[in-house]
Amino acid sequence: MMLTGMHVAIIGGDARQLEVIRKLVELDAKLSLVGFDQLAHHFTRAVKLPIDEVDFADLDAIILPVHGTTLDGNVNSVFSQEPIPFTEEMVQKTMKRCTIYSGISNSYLDDLVRKTGRKHVQLFERDDVAIYNSIPTAEGTIMMVIQHTDFTIHGSHVAVLGLGRVGMTVARTFAALGAKVKVGARRSEHLARITEMGLVPFHLNDLEKEVRDIDICINTIPHLIVTASVIAKMPAHTLIIDLASKPGGTDFRYAEKRGVKAILAPGLPGVVAPKTAGQIIANVLAQLLYQDLQKREENK
Repeated sequence: MMLTGMHVAIIGGDARQLEVIRKLVELDAKLSLVGFDQLAHHFTRAVKLPIDEVDFADLDAIILPVHGTTLDGNVNSVFSQEPIPFTEEMVQKTMKRCTIYSGISNSYLDDLVRKTGRKHVQLFERDDVAIYNSIPTAEGTIMMVIQHTDFTIHGSHVAVLGLGRVGMTVARTFAALGAKVKVGARRSEHLARITEMGLVPFHLNDLEKEVRDIDICINTIPHLIVTASVIAKMPAHTLIIDLASKPGGTDFRYAEKRGVKAILAPGLPGVVAPKTAGQIIANVLAQLLYQDLQKREENK
């Protein structure tokens, strides 16, 4: 699976993008790197240049950081101090087949994609990426719990909220460490799966009742579920770790008022295991780019 003949721009990002660069260089893609001017490492077939020198008309794909752009249309890079604008005019110069890749999106990027008519792939909406990422997320959650408690995970009472791709891995991991885990969900098939996993299921409608005896609450649901009335029923020593994307699903203001420690911790893979998180993105991107290349060859 080689990417010979493909020209890809990698614009901004963090340590995860280095794994993407390594993988695509290995597969013989031609790379334009924007926002990597402070990176000492040099890659063959990869040219560092400012964004106004990128030949957009020649690009087959644009890879943005996990978070895409800022709401005012800039791209962040940990390897550059310069602001990197990403505009509709730039994208309009690309070929119709040019695909934009990012982890997630926002209103600015959605609008830009709609106006330019280019294909946009959000990698973090894919099941495979989310399931692979749940592994470093679970490990990062363990790290945070150990840092912020004075008791062992083994024997502690843990409530995991949501049995999605992250919730399932987190629940299983904490149970394997000897915690007494119960999992809150709404769908009957999720409640059945929780039982099958040997864990204790409960319906989220009963959340207030179920948090009365817990030591740790781990939320994976991206809307307000750990409300003031839920926090009011928790023991004062309970630790809340919220893994949902910003702004999370917890009333942090009330938690602080009541003295309950609550931590918003989205994006743990990039924090605790950037190399692994980068390899997950790189492997999926390589497959998607190869599919794009095959389609291009078929349409010649």
